[in-house]
Order: sequence, then C-alpha cells, then structure tokens
Amino acid sequence: MKVTDHINKANGKTLFSFEIIPPKKGNSIQQLYNNIDPLMEFNPPFIDVTTSREEYLYIEKDGLLDRKITRMRPGTVGICAAIKHKYDVDTVPHVLCGGFTKEETEYLLVDCHYLGINNVMALRGDAMKHQQYFEACDGGHQFAKGLVEQIQNLNKGQYLHDVAEGHDKADFCIGVAGYPEKHLEAPSLKTDLKRLKQKVDAGADYVVTQMFFDNQKYFQFVEAAKAEGINVPIIPGIKPLAVKRHLQLLPQVFKIDLPETLIEAVEGCKDNKAVRQVGVEWAIQQSKELQQAGVPVLHYYSMGKSDNVKAIASQLF
Repeated sequence: MKVTDHINKANGKTLFSFEIIPPKKGNSIQQLYNNIDPLMEFNPPFIDVTTSREEYLYIEKDGLLDRKITRMRPGTVGICAAIKHKYDVDTVPHVLCGGFTKEETEYLLVDCHYLGINNVMALRGDAMKHQQYFEACDGGHQFAKGLVEQIQNLNKGQYLHDVAEGHDKADFCIGVAGYPEKHLEAPSLKTDLKRLKQKVDAGADYVVTQMFFDNQKYFQFVEAAKAEGINVPIIPGIKPLAVKRHLQLLPQVFKIDLPETLIEAVEGCKDNKAVRQVGVEWAIQQSKELQQAGVPVLHYYSMGKSDNVKAIASQLF
C-alpha cells in the first residue's frame, strides 16, 4: 500500500513510522531485526531504509595510495524486500541523486517494481567529504526535482531510452524532504519552499521533514508551505537526542537550532545515559503536541537503535 493510502485510511489518526540504516558490510541483517522487533508492537504501516552514497577508500599499493570507490552500507533494496517479507510491512527505500547515474536509478526502480515495493523517498543526498558543495556524478541528477520527474516518467511507462510495452506499469508513491529551518544551502526559507513546491509539482506525493526540536518551527513551516500551494501531507521527522555531543554536532551538520531549555537540560547531565533520558522525555513532549495537532505520521530517526524510540512510542501509540 502507498504511504498516502495509509494516511488516508487512518482517517485523521496519527500513525507511527521510523527510519533505519543498513548495516555495514560484513554484518548480519539480524542486527536490524533485533532493533525492528521491539517497534513492531506499535504497528508501523511503513519503514524507511536509507541509502548511502559512495565513499573513497585509499589502499596502499607499492608504496602509493590507490583510491577506490566503495559503499560501506549497500543493500537498501534487498533489506527492504527482506523486511517486507518478514514483517508484512511496507518499506520505503531512499533513492539518491548523489553517486548514482540515471541508468542506475532506473535499474533500482525496476527492481523495486518487481519486488512489489511501491514507495520511494527521492533525495538529492549530501556532498562528498572532499566537496564543498554537492556535485552530481556524470549522468546523474543534480537536484531531487529531476529524480522525482524520472520516477514519475517510469510511472507512465516511459523509461530513459524506450517506452514500456507491458501493462504492468510502476506506480510509485514518492516522498521528498522538507526543511522547517530551511536547507543549509538555501539563501532563504522562502526560496527553499519554492524548491519544495517544484518537487511537489513534479509529482511528489508527500513530504518528510528534517529533524527539528521546536514544534513551532514545524507548524510555521506547514503554514508557509500551504501558502506556497503545497497541499500534500507533511510528516514531521523526530530525532531523540542521545549524547551530549549532539549539542554541537546537530546544529553544525544540519544547520538547525536547539531550544535553550533543551540545551540547559543536556548540559546539566552527568553522563550520556542521563542525556538519553532527557532526549526521550523531550521527544515524548514534542510527539504529544504534534499528535494533538493531528499530524499524519510521527516519523522517528532511529539511527539503528530502538530502545529510545520504543520508550517514546510506548507513551503515544
């Protein structure tokens, strides 16, 4: 079932979903199952699975460093299929512009179609570590809008180099990212909303926001999006703070603000165990207010751990 169908079927009830990260190469999928199992009691209608872009690996050879390209966390589509089969739940693979050609994207989407996966999250992706700004690979998309257009063309039976003759066309439900405090590269929130509107006009069916810690930022973003003519569901993305280092790391990486009361609570913690509890309590209060406001879904960034998300969800679902 499509994400939008799940939302419509819920008739205004807030749903629970979460996002997981594929394990690094050499690790078993059982590690993922162990973290998914405790969350299934809350009946998530869908689970997101992230995709990692390529990384450079330097291997010493004859006294010289030979640069190779690798992916540390491959297998997104395979993991989606495995989770779908094991738990009978819809999965949402993330599809990136970064590191993928349009042809590679088409092959990935065809595989999803074969496997009965009909939800995808279309993202530009981040710049590589050595890049100041994002650069598309040769033959890849520069912006998520182009990726959305390619997926919608596939829904119409239009492939990159031919047209499908069969009648079993893809019918992907497409999610895109939204930024309540604007994308770090956008010159203004207004400009960022215009870009989001372009993605929706290109065929995006719903939006999932980047993490935020002040619900007013989300509410203001939704109102501004509506004023811009964006009328698809906007799902809030929630991340519970877990370690004291997040105070510096999250604002630096994601260009977001943390509320002063949250900062003071974390700074007053003696260790990361106490920080984790503060993060859980803050996320519970965030989630309750969002749930009371009637958000379609509460979507949690689990980062591969489920204990704090379980503690939050147990108070809401």
